[in-house]
Amino acid sequence: MKSGKPGYLFVILGVVAAIFAGLWVMRSQQAQEQERLYEELSVAAVKLDNFSSDELLSQQAELEGQLSQTLSQLETTKATISQSAESISVSGTLFDIAELAGVEVTAISSAQPSLSKWQEIPCLVLPLTVTIEGDVPSLISFIAKVDRTLTTAVIRSAVITIPETTDGEDSSAEVQLPSANIQLGIYSYQGE
Repeated sequence: MKSGKPGYLFVILGVVAAIFAGLWVMRSQQAQEQERLYEELSVAAVKLDNFSSDELLSQQAELEGQLSQTLSQLETTKATISQSAESISVSGTLFDIAELAGVEVTAISSAQPSLSKWQEIPCLVLPLTVTIEGDVPSLISFIAKVDRTLTTAVIRSAVITIPETTDGEDSSAEVQLPSANIQLGIYSYQGE
């Protein structure tokens, strides 16, 4: 029976050695993984150091400035498009009124719309200048019809110019017709 005890001892020592060998292999793999992670961490720290917070803040400020400028340009473009559409619509109405009154529209121009209040209501005002030619009664008729037809328009001024005539005019000279220069403000509601 004495021969069995050393055999058990060798078996136990073999099992313990196998366990230690397995633990040693696992520990070396863990150490390699830990070393790899430390290397990745150091590379990430170097990259992070390259991005200073001042640079990021300046980039943010620059991008916010560009965004603000772009939004401003967008609003200007919207106003211009809106002005163009409204101006075209009003121009068509003015030509119709001119035809009914028997006058000729020689020019229509508009400026940028502006914000204003009409009886404490916020409005966008599209300024228009209309120049027409015809005889004096027709010019007056046109102005009156514009006042009746364009209910959201305010006639700011209407100046009628009557050219001087002389008795000895040459019949081949071009006869100048009376003209009127009318300043309008077209109001449109700007909701909250």
